[in-house]
Amino acid sequence: MAPTAVSTENGHGENGLKPANGKDEKKEQVFNPFYSPSIGDDGDDAYAFAEFKPFFPNVSWPPLTEVEVTERGLSADKAKSALFGAATKVKHLTPAIGTELSGVDLRQLTDGQKDELALLVGERGVVFFRDQELDIHGQLGLAQHFGPLHKHATTPIPKNGLEEVHVVYNDSSRRPDPAAFSKIELWHSDVSYELQPPSTTSLKVITGPEYGGDTLWSSGYALYSSLSPGFQNYLEGLTAVHSAVAQADGSRAAGLPVRREPVETVHPVVRVHPATGWKSVYVNPGFTRRIVGVPKAESDAILTFLFHQISDNPDFQVRFHWEPNSIAIWDNRIVTHSATFDFWPATRHALRATPHGEKPQSVADYEKTTGKTALDRQLEIWKQQGVEAGKINGAATKARGYND
Repeated sequence: MAPTAVSTENGHGENGLKPANGKDEKKEQVFNPFYSPSIGDDGDDAYAFAEFKPFFPNVSWPPLTEVEVTERGLSADKAKSALFGAATKVKHLTPAIGTELSGVDLRQLTDGQKDELALLVGERGVVFFRDQELDIHGQLGLAQHFGPLHKHATTPIPKNGLEEVHVVYNDSSRRPDPAAFSKIELWHSDVSYELQPPSTTSLKVITGPEYGGDTLWSSGYALYSSLSPGFQNYLEGLTAVHSAVAQADGSRAAGLPVRREPVETVHPVVRVHPATGWKSVYVNPGFTRRIVGVPKAESDAILTFLFHQISDNPDFQVRFHWEPNSIAIWDNRIVTHSATFDFWPATRHALRATPHGEKPQSVADYEKTTGKTALDRQLEIWKQQGVEAGKINGAATKARGYND
């Protein structure tokens, strides 16, 4: 079923806690690092990247409409010869997700290498680069190769006014309050509520702590592959509502403008990546609210299970420690991610460039429109290794425990 956009009337939620004395005269604001925008500022005017500190223009934007997107990974050399040829080292970080490329200067990529990068990110979920001198204009230009740029309705842009830049900023003036959120809520795929959610997204850290402030990514491919065939088939027929309302409410509760009214959009629970043809679970705790057309108890049970698999199963995850000038490029269509908030009072400052992808396609829609069969990534990897699922050298393997 094709995704549909549904307008929603926005409420004015409270992002506060009742004081201990029980009086309601003045509510204490708490910082939820997911739904409350980064508005802190330590007042350091000599800070080297002050022009990229958070800014919230009071402007209104019209609703998003469908835009044309060309999937660059479909044009790539599957061997990625040009991209890998420019690298001094290609290191896969886990079997399921994450690759680090050394020796590649993102400023120097040809269009062909960019296409190969799009395919690599589509296969590996997230690709890491260090010591990159790519500036924000180059970062936006790279993102624009993958699709039209998204402008976020609530999160900050830089003080220099670049509306397509998403600012991630925390300093000593604002400490996350664990009373305001649980860690599982921080796992998300960026703005998955949009009609055409993001694809090949980049984040560059320009200031970060010596340690702490890591980001984790979890593979939707690996989650799908881990499920029983019956449950896979069941999920493939479901859709779910992704909502922007809580994010807009958090912004308004902080006294900040919402530049575009929030939407709720229905997407397939299992989507297919257009370049790899692999199936991925596409729900996330941050924005997915309910499964359509099933009893609430059933929806809650399914989403709770999937959310915990995303956040709790380390076999699906990779963790990256940032250094200044590190860049991560990930595919929001097939991974979720979450940052650690363990670095206060240090400053962590990053800039994100976010291209739109296609409308998410269900397995049925993908197979109908392309004439191809959607695939299970893990089974395809095993085939490439000459391994039949459940067998090694033709002999059945036994399920066993694991001790480490």
